[in-house]
Amino acid sequence: MMRKIVKKENVFGGEGVILFEYLLDDEQLNNMCRLYAKITLMPGSTLGFHEHQGESETYYILSGNGTYINTKKEETEIFPGDVTFTASGEGHGLKNTGEEKLVLIALIIYDEKRV
Repeated sequence: MMRKIVKKENVFGGEGVILFEYLLDDEQLNNMCRLYAKITLMPGSTLGFHEHQGESETYYILSGNGTYINTKKEETEIFPGDVTFTASGEGHGLKNTGEEKLVLIALIIYDEKRV
């Protein structure tokens, strides 16, 4: 299966370039998830703070390091193997603070199956 890779800039008002490699397509997500992707933040890039309503998002950090910002705007350093979880009604952001690419798996799950 050919994976779709999309280059995006200034995601959610953030800075720099982020690559989205979609691991499953809409049919495979089966209206239960909105996103299952490998995300790559280039050095110095940020994923702007944003909120989730009716869905949660989990990050699994594969390589690189950075800073995760939670709903309370508290910052936590993240490293390979770390997992973050943002529940429905909460928000988060992410910064690549390292000198190499920050690579993670992102999964967005709907609270209820979409019809």
